[in-house]
Amino acid sequence: MHTFTRFLAVMLACIMVMSVCPAVAEDTTVTISFWHHYSAQSAENETLMNVLIPAFEAENPGIKVNAVSHEWAELHDKILVSANSNALPDVARCDIAWLPEFQKMGILVALDEEMPDFTDVSGRLLDSAMSTTRIGGHSYALALNTNSKIVFYNTAMLEAADVKAPSTMDEWVETVKKLSGENADGQQVWGWNEPALAGWNICPLIWSFGGSLTNEEQTKATGYINSPATVKAVETFAELVKAGAITGFNAGDIPMTDGFGTGRYAMMLEGPWKSAELAGAYPDVSYGTAPLPAGEGGSISVLGGEDIAMFNTASKEAAWKFMQFMTSEYAETEMAKCGQIPVNKAALESDTVKAADYAPFIDAIQTARARPTVAAWSEMDNELQVAMHAVVSGEKTAQEAMDELAAAWDLLLK
Repeated sequence: MHTFTRFLAVMLACIMVMSVCPAVAEDTTVTISFWHHYSAQSAENETLMNVLIPAFEAENPGIKVNAVSHEWAELHDKILVSANSNALPDVARCDIAWLPEFQKMGILVALDEEMPDFTDVSGRLLDSAMSTTRIGGHSYALALNTNSKIVFYNTAMLEAADVKAPSTMDEWVETVKKLSGENADGQQVWGWNEPALAGWNICPLIWSFGGSLTNEEQTKATGYINSPATVKAVETFAELVKAGAITGFNAGDIPMTDGFGTGRYAMMLEGPWKSAELAGAYPDVSYGTAPLPAGEGGSISVLGGEDIAMFNTASKEAAWKFMQFMTSEYAETEMAKCGQIPVNKAALESDTVKAADYAPFIDAIQTARARPTVAAWSEMDNELQVAMHAVVSGEKTAQEAMDELAAAWDLLLK
C-alpha cells in the first residue's frame, strides 16, 4: 500500500472512532480554600455563605470557594501548624496583628510584586487600613474590614459636673479631673477608665500628644518612644492616675462595661462593639460619643481590624480574583449590613454605612494608625506594659522608663 493510501486509511479510522466515542471534557474548575474567623452562627458567616460566595462563583464559573470557619485563636494556631505540613489555605482572613509573624515565616505572597494590578485594586481601599498590610516595604494582604476607638461618655455624669465632652487634650486633662471624686452616694468615681496599659490602650494618647513609637521604617525606637512628646503623654497619664482620676487596669478594678453602666466611670475610649455590650447589659444608661481629643499630633486613635492574605501555596490567579471580590464595593457593603466597617472607599459612602450604628467611627478610622507591623510587636507590647506600670506606680520617671524601653525595643527591632 502506498504511503499516502496508508495515511488516508489511518485518518478514516480515527474519524470513525471519534464519531462513535465522544471526547471526555476536562474539568478545569479550580477550588480555593478560604479560612476565616467569622463565627459559624453569625450574620457575617450567613452573608458570606449565602450571598457573597454564590455571587462570586456565578461571576467566576471556573472557580469554587471552600470556606471554613474557625475560632479566632484556633485560626492563628492552625495556620502555624499548617505551614509546617504545607497544608495552608489559599487565602485567609487574618487579624492585622498576625501578618508580621506570618510574613517573617515566609508563607505570604507579596501582592505588590506578583499582582500587576495591585496598585489599582489597593487604591480603592483606605490608606490607613492598607498600612496594616505593609511590612518591610511590601504589601502582603488587602485590608478587609477595620475598626477604631472613640470616646464614650456618661451623659448624666457630665451634666452633673457641668462639663462637655473634651475636644482638646488640655480640656481632656481638666475634664477627667473634674469628673473624678465621690458621687452623691459617697462612692468613688473616676473620670476615665483604661482597662490595660498595652499599645492598644496607650498608643492613641502618645500619638495625639505628638509622640511616636519608632521611626517610619520601624527599625529604630530611640528618639521616638523616648521623645519629649511621648514622655509628656506618659507623664500626663501617670499624673492623672496618681490624682485618682484614671483607673481600670489594676487587678480587682470594676470591669469597664459595669463601671460605665453603673456611673462609676465617666468616660472611656472604646470601639463599636461597646454599643452592643451596653445595649445588652445596661440598656437604660444614657451616653454620647465623641472623637478622641486632639493634641499636638491631632486626634489619632488606634486602628484594628482584619486583612485578607494569600499564602504562597495558593492557586494565585483564582485567589487574587476572590480577594478582589471580597474587598469590592458590593461585598463590603453587604458585610457592612452585618456590622463590619468597610475599607472600600466607595462602600464607605453608601447609605448603608452612613445609617449604621458605627457611623461615628468613620471619621476616626480616616486618621487612626496601626501599631508597628513588625514580627517583634508582641514582645515590644509586653515591654511597653512593664514600662507603663513602672511609671504609674512611681517606681520610675516617665523619662527613665521610656529610655530603657527605647533600648529594649532597639534590640527587638534588629
